Amino acid sequence: MDLLTGLFDLLLHLDLHLTHFVSVYGAWVYALLMAIIFAETGLVIAPWLPGDSLLFVVGTLAGAGSIDYATITPLLMLASFSGDSTNYAIGRFIGERLFTDHARLLKREHLERTREFYRVHGGKTVVIARFLPIIRTFAPFVAGIGQMGYPRFALFSATGSLLWVGTLISAGFFLGNLPWVQQNLTLMILLVIALSLLPGVIGYLRHRASRPDAGIGSLEG
Repeated sequence: MDLLTGLFDLLLHLDLHLTHFVSVYGAWVYALLMAIIFAETGLVIAPWLPGDSLLFVVGTLAGAGSIDYATITPLLMLASFSGDSTNYAIGRFIGERLFTDHARLLKREHLERTREFYRVHGGKTVVIARFLPIIRTFAPFVAGIGQMGYPRFALFSATGSLLWVGTLISAGFFLGNLPWVQQNLTLMILLVIALSLLPGVIGYLRHRASRPDAGIGSLEG
């Protein structure tokens, strides 16, 4: 419970925590931010780390002059791309060993379907997943398992990283100077989190609605 409380407090007061870190450690904040973005995108075990909200808050601090916008933006784009590539490599060289003919869940036929899916839809999946929490952590890993060609993966991963980091930091940079945003930054953080989760919720509801058993009986059950 203490861990969850601490994580919740971190998410809601990212601006205060980052401002404190900048005041104490100065330029080391750049290394911290790069490490967080790298881990959130590059380590399958770290999808719980802040991504969208962190980038927005970084933008607001850059707008206030606490962080240099021209420095942090490309650094976090690099961290995002590097994390993706690391995650892809893990999936490429380790993931296939998880699939066997006798496995109950990770069957080799599922691996073949994954490879076919990424052959056809891999590019847009890598880009779109960048904007979806949790999914962006697993998409590069699955792309590696599906043996999507790395040059193609790298192109779309770089595109996604540029769009994701650039959009959210810029939004924080320009909106953060508005008095209403400054006075309601916690609310804005919650809004960013909600908007980032919305596509996943809509996708899940559509999937549920399209199921053959999604009729009256399933609703009652």
